[in-house]
Amino acid sequence: MKEMSKSVTGASAPAAVTAIAQVEDELKAVRLVRRGGAVELVWARSADAGETDVRTFAGKSGLSVGAGARRAAQQRDVAVAGFDSAGVVFYRLTVPAVKEGEIAAIVRLQVEARLPLPLEQMEMAWCRGRERNGEVGVTVAAGRREQLQRFVDTVGVFRPAQIFLDSQGIVKVWRTLFSGNDGPAVVVSAQGRNTRVCMVEGGRLVNAAGLDVGIEDLSAGAGASQQAEAADRFAQDMMGVLRLFGYSDTSGIDVFVLSDGGKAVEAMVSSLASAGLNATAALPRVEKLKSRAGRGAEDIYEYRVPIGLALIALDGEATELNVFEGLYEGAEAKAKKRWYRSLKVTGVIAAVTVLLLALIFYALDAASYRRFERLERTADLEQLIQREALVKAIARRRPDVLGLLNQINDLESKGILLDSFTFKMGEPAIITGQADDRAQLHGFEKLLEQSKDISEVKMTPSPETKGDKINFTITFHYKEFTKKQARG
Repeated sequence: MKEMSKSVTGASAPAAVTAIAQVEDELKAVRLVRRGGAVELVWARSADAGETDVRTFAGKSGLSVGAGARRAAQQRDVAVAGFDSAGVVFYRLTVPAVKEGEIAAIVRLQVEARLPLPLEQMEMAWCRGRERNGEVGVTVAAGRREQLQRFVDTVGVFRPAQIFLDSQGIVKVWRTLFSGNDGPAVVVSAQGRNTRVCMVEGGRLVNAAGLDVGIEDLSAGAGASQQAEAADRFAQDMMGVLRLFGYSDTSGIDVFVLSDGGKAVEAMVSSLASAGLNATAALPRVEKLKSRAGRGAEDIYEYRVPIGLALIALDGEATELNVFEGLYEGAEAKAKKRWYRSLKVTGVIAAVTVLLLALIFYALDAASYRRFERLERTADLEQLIQREALVKAIARRRPDVLGLLNQINDLESKGILLDSFTFKMGEPAIITGQADDRAQLHGFEKLLEQSKDISEVKMTPSPETKGDKINFTITFHYKEFTKKQARG
């Protein structure tokens, strides 16, 4: 699992983008082009009633499919796809402001215990937020691998340059066309029977959730009693989502409800205001998007999701929370990462490294710091030398297990899949996994033997196989920490 910061298009942003997204049960597409400093909506279309085939719809939208799509994807005229965020769960974490590789390991350990499915059945991505008081806020998105792969197979017919979450498109279109700002906010985008709620900080998506109340539930056609009941349920559900987002005081947060000016959205805003929320209807600024067909506020609202997705690609913005990275990318890059992405860190390392060691060394550092304070009060050259030696001694006594994980990750080990890694003070470290053949396995063993701080590597192939794979167990020592005298 990596932090996402890859450019959508590489060296330059595209000049034209076609975006396709499924909004509820309907396929929608738009085409945007940049002419000078202005963005133009060339066309917007929805699939015919009952039409659900992506290949057919993509072809009608002017996209190449099959082998021709690969060539088109290399041009400055690209396509992008939007995935329904209802298939993704979001987590907000606070972690120490350490190195990126260490943050990734900590995030993985924390999220694994919260996932609804085993780690090997999920795909995850994370992005870091602002640093405050030595801590960093982290947003994690996770989706079921099988579901994500089905979507990749579906949209792969037109070879999109990138796949985004629809929530990312909602945030982008709010900022660009609905007068969004950089402050903390909650953006609400209501469909017919459901609503997407996005938490935004600094113009970035940091959390998202869905509600099963939509515009049709609050429209006049629903009936007065049903409308009132839906409005009350909508307000209560929104309060629950805000608490889920971490807002203990909901009165100070700005809530923007994307609107086409209709009465149903007005009813939503009114219900939120009655619940004590600072809710406002956000109308699109039509003048910010040129259109040959004279598209108005209602059209921009209807196609807001694909418009937002196209704007992300058109601006060449960095891709964040890309849960498709391990499923939709070049084969060479995928092979290099594949074995490490499958690594399932055991409960032993989670407990010992992240919790127990942190507490032990915090106590050690606290005692050492008190000694430093005494030295500072009567500082002379000899005492300063002693202090420097003490600092180095403490550093030598810290097992950098996260660094060890990164060291193993850096090995060029094509064909190796790791299943588990176990680390305990005073005992050899253990890794288990699978290899395609014995040559790959022995090659991996040699790489470990050549690795810094690793010694006494012992490999044991298992007589059991998993498909065409050879199972193996490898033990090794890490510096002096895994030897018996390191215990206690």
